[in-house]
Amino acid sequence: QVQLVESGGGLVQAGGSLRLSCAASGSIFSINAMGWYRQAPGKQRELVATITSGGSTNYADSVKGRFTISRDNAVNTVYLQMNSLKPEDTAVYYCNAFVVAVTRTRGDYWGQGTQVTVSS
Repeated sequence: QVQLVESGGGLVQAGGSLRLSCAASGSIFSINAMGWYRQAPGKQRELVATITSGGSTNYADSVKGRFTISRDNAVNTVYLQMNSLKPEDTAVYYCNAFVVAVTRTRGDYWGQGTQVTVSS
């Protein structure tokens, strides 16, 4: 009953910016931590950034100073503002959330992913 839907991916030149959004919907009671992960072809999925319900953030070293994660708890949405993009940022970006449903069932959910391609 819970869905995460990412949007905002696309093609951008190096040095450009993109803003990703991930909206959670369904029978949600609350959402604890939310985060962004990415996976490039032939590589393992890696953490990009996380944010707790209280607003504490964590970033991969490779994106510190360039990416900013934020969330709007009123609409169960997490964002990833990506600036100064580099070709090595090219990957499918996935949204993740730990969700407590109205039934009080708890679970970790993933979005379908959105492609980010940074050209040279």
